[in-house]
Amino acid sequence: MDLKKLAGTAGQYLTRAVQYTEEKLGNAEKTEFDSHYETLVAQSDNAKLWTEKLVAGVQAVVIPNPGNRVEDMLFEKLEKRRPNRLSNLEHLGLDMVQAGTEFGTGTAYGSALLKVGGAEQRLGLAERDFVGCSISDFMEPLQKFLDSDMKTIARERRILDNRRLDLDAAKSRLRKARSLDAQQAAEAELRRCQAEFDRQTEITKLLLEGVRSTQASHLKHLQAYVAAQAAYHHTAHTIMADLTRDLHSMAGEPPSPLPYSPTAPPH
Repeated sequence: MDLKKLAGTAGQYLTRAVQYTEEKLGNAEKTEFDSHYETLVAQSDNAKLWTEKLVAGVQAVVIPNPGNRVEDMLFEKLEKRRPNRLSNLEHLGLDMVQAGTEFGTGTAYGSALLKVGGAEQRLGLAERDFVGCSISDFMEPLQKFLDSDMKTIARERRILDNRRLDLDAAKSRLRKARSLDAQQAAEAELRRCQAEFDRQTEITKLLLEGVRSTQASHLKHLQAYVAAQAAYHHTAHTIMADLTRDLHSMAGEPPSPLPYSPTAPPH
């Protein structure tokens, strides 16, 4: 172990802690970031906040059961894939098919249960496709943005905060220097800290400025989510329209249209 390096690191942490404490107590000056940087930070924080809300919101829609969400997360970590569970619609469809078989195809109720059960299973498959597309085309890309881009920005912002503490600590040492040698050493340290602060400021600004450019890709992911949702509802409407027609036909009744058709919007 390099004890000298370890001691230097510990000393740096202590210096930052002292500087931070003095600032909080109002006993030390603090270098303020420029307004452009503060604006970028506010925009980045806003993007992070709303992206987290969107991911959580879509997750609540496509995986409403909190227990399933936890199970999915653990399963993905261990098996590197999502569990292939039946949806509630598919379970209902299976029960209806089994009930219809028990009651017999020779009964009106048994035949109807078989028809409805098959439709519920197809609805479940359509729902599963929608859930899968929502996760892969919307949730996962946005979560990747949070786990990659936003975490990188957070790390660089922490580094910049440390560079700022180092810079202000160097300014404080220069003000307190009395001998010529101490002043020269403090000035050299201040120049180094200022250069590192300026460099880290530019790095962090570049990353922050890139946040807005991600909206174009996020828009495409949003469009993919809407397309998947529209496809699901179109498929579901078709399944239910066919089922309604079949049930009326089995009962010897004239066909009755569904109360809403996507081709003829209600007034």
